[in-house]
Amino acid sequence: MKHCLKIFFIMGILFSGITSMHQSFSDAPAIQEEPYFLTPPPASSPNINTPSVYGCRPGRPFLYRIPCTGDRPIFFTAANLPDSLQLDAAGGVIHGEAPAERGEYSIKIAARNKSGEDQKSLKIVVGDDLALTPPMGWNHWYTYYHNVQDQLFRDAAVIMIESGMADFGYQYVNIDDCWMVKPGSNDPALGGEPLDGMGAIKPNKNFPDMAAMCDFIHSLGLKTGIYTSPGPRTCAGYQGSYQHEWMDAQRFAQWGFDFLKYDWCSYGNIAKDDSLQERQKPYRVMGEILKNLNRDIILNLCQYGMSEVWKWGGEVGGHCWRTTGDLGLEAGDRLPGFYHIGFSNAEHAGYARPGRWNDPDYILIGMVGNARSIQDPPRPTPLTPSEQYSYMSMWCLMAAPLFYSGDITHLDEFTLNVLCNAEVIEVDQDPLGIQGRMIRKTDDEFIMAKPMHDGSLAVGLFNISETERTIQAVWDQLELKGPHRVRNLWTQEDLGVFDQHYAADVRRRGVQLIRLWPK
Repeated sequence: MKHCLKIFFIMGILFSGITSMHQSFSDAPAIQEEPYFLTPPPASSPNINTPSVYGCRPGRPFLYRIPCTGDRPIFFTAANLPDSLQLDAAGGVIHGEAPAERGEYSIKIAARNKSGEDQKSLKIVVGDDLALTPPMGWNHWYTYYHNVQDQLFRDAAVIMIESGMADFGYQYVNIDDCWMVKPGSNDPALGGEPLDGMGAIKPNKNFPDMAAMCDFIHSLGLKTGIYTSPGPRTCAGYQGSYQHEWMDAQRFAQWGFDFLKYDWCSYGNIAKDDSLQERQKPYRVMGEILKNLNRDIILNLCQYGMSEVWKWGGEVGGHCWRTTGDLGLEAGDRLPGFYHIGFSNAEHAGYARPGRWNDPDYILIGMVGNARSIQDPPRPTPLTPSEQYSYMSMWCLMAAPLFYSGDITHLDEFTLNVLCNAEVIEVDQDPLGIQGRMIRKTDDEFIMAKPMHDGSLAVGLFNISETERTIQAVWDQLELKGPHRVRNLWTQEDLGVFDQHYAADVRRRGVQLIRLWPK
């Protein structure tokens, strides 16, 4: 099982002959390709990039930073805002308390600066459903592993604002494993009593004040997430939540966390057998607890696709769930490992919908760590620029949660070019919530298509061969009829009107991501 491998590597049980990080993506020799930039720079005038729908529960704390590009300062207004909510006009942050009455509240957001103005509607849905579009943010795991402390997450939140990531919808700053006490550790920063006097989990000394850290991140209009295991220990051997789940969940809410990654890890030693009931049990327990807290907390089920979790993850209170093993440990062959993870995740398209998302793991581009040797410092991804554009395109077509897990403190221009394209992210965040399906797949190419709420169709033309090739999208295969306007989403250019098919020359391991509207 992939989660078992994760435990072994984290604990330092490294075997001779283990492949390098490059080989964890692909066992083929690296192909050199100079970076090229597809995403044009944002305009100086405002462009509001918020999804059109946002879910929350009645009467809970509410925080939402409006994603918007353009030269600052930008001044925001929100017409028809419920009385329990307020808008910070300079920062574009809506905050307060969600309306007590269930229902849909349609507001009109406007953003204005010296160069122009933009408007967009946002429907706030007050009810039982959260994560009506896939969550977006950053998670520390695949770069920092156990080398984490309070200041890293404060810095990450600031960088998310200053780099512009937050202006495209990235909003969660998430802690993964290794923030708790590690029972039996001789390290004075990590060891000690794992539970407090109330029986709730304690942070280690690298996190002196969790509530203050959450308050700082919230002060920027961003949200933050935390991690634990339903077992006695986490994958890295730190304190888990077994038999004190309620106390821990309450503590997470009191600190101010907005997201919980719940990782199976040592619960495998607790489960009586491999039955569906036993696989569901810990997630059902935590899902019910979270529903009854006085804070909205998104629940991410991290159990590696066991017992076909995509069929029942939402029933036990989950909002997204891993469908595969760890992407950072996925060995490549002719193709880098992310393709294989993506192909596997794509098989479960029929189970995704608003509030219930298939999660193929994080975006590993830019400077990243080595999941097979976690002591190694971060280094540049072995993926070519074309492969990185393909990676992001696949995840957006699959309506996947978008969590970057590279080194956020060393973002370069190219990495931001891949992560921050409003029209590409709009495919991921479409409110219809349909996961794209595989239309055609051969050894040399594949096509994925995702219906959008406005009647358009997002289509990815992927080249997985070793040379540039022409890839054709045929209307009959896409179930389209008549002329359609075609737009290149990466370059944000209209390509013309096409009647029965569209063809494009696509680079080796590259993609052309297009959107088609009936003419």
